[in-house]
Amino acid sequence: MASLAFRNVEKRFGSTEVIHGIGFDIADGEFTVLVGPSGCGKSTLLRMLAGLEEISGGTISIDGQVVNDIESKDRDIAMVFQSYALYPHMTVAANMGFSLRLRKADPKFTAERVDHAAKILNLGPYLQRFPRELSGGQRQRVAMGRAIVRDPKVFLFDEPLSNLDAKLRVAMRAEIKALHQRLKTTTVYVTHDQVEAMTMADRIVVMQDGRIEQIGTPLELYDRPANLFVAQFIGSPSMNVVSGTVRRADGIAWVEAEAGVRWPLPAEGPGQAGQAIAYGVRPGDLGVGGGDPASERTVPAQVIVVEPTGAETELLVQVGSSQIVVVIHGRSSARPGEVVQLEVDTGAVHLFDPASGATLRYR
Repeated sequence: MASLAFRNVEKRFGSTEVIHGIGFDIADGEFTVLVGPSGCGKSTLLRMLAGLEEISGGTISIDGQVVNDIESKDRDIAMVFQSYALYPHMTVAANMGFSLRLRKADPKFTAERVDHAAKILNLGPYLQRFPRELSGGQRQRVAMGRAIVRDPKVFLFDEPLSNLDAKLRVAMRAEIKALHQRLKTTTVYVTHDQVEAMTMADRIVVMQDGRIEQIGTPLELYDRPANLFVAQFIGSPSMNVVSGTVRRADGIAWVEAEAGVRWPLPAEGPGQAGQAIAYGVRPGDLGVGGGDPASERTVPAQVIVVEPTGAETELLVQVGSSQIVVVIHGRSSARPGEVVQLEVDTGAVHLFDPASGATLRYR
């Protein structure tokens, strides 16, 4: 296992800078996920750690040793790719043991390592098959087995589940997480899927345009996003955000949006009267009830779409000029066209500066 350190890391392709002075640490044995939209630089950062891309500025260290000028093969890392990268003419066993054979390791030792990895990943019955005879999930397990055989200091995963169907992705997420809990090897995992990040990571690094927006545990990012980008990127469905102005009168606070819609606020909270604000509330923090339309804590809405999924029901509703998503646990009797009252959990409301996007913290 190993600790990792990024210090003012930069990457330029010609005159174009794609990584802008990134710095953070990854603890020994930690499962860290780099997440962000396509083009944010997460895969480039992973490839620099792997030694597959040159570092334009700053340093990357593994266990305190700067590896900028160390060849990829000498960094003691193992990488699992999106494309599996298996040799089609080799059996599963040969693919898994290939790196050890390159090092001229003892054949008996190689066979032992392959058998050990196969037991961990339930690949024993497939060792003599070829990749073309395997399903997508089995091929991905072979790619993971090849990494385990090497017994590296660090595992690197570059969007390994992107080619799998939705059900298999869920199963493989659990397998990779269980593998990490068993081996305790430092792991860096890249994905654009925030659900993968939330369910697998010890810590998440949220990136945008080659910069870090926030680092924290999944629930820290969900409960206390640093800015509007993180708030809307983390969480599914995405956080609802409406623009408005803070109003205060007679000990009551609210945000006045377009068409005079009043979104409730805690009486004690950030935002001065008359201040422009971005008001955020997650779909799961809204309820639908038959509350008093005159109450300061309810917001009238017209149902547009009802999407039952079994355990939950997702509603798309119109509130003034904004379309809002509501997630209800269980079934809903609401019908399209019906006017309902949204009940807002004011303790879960988030406020953001509309210019900078920064979160306004409660006192």
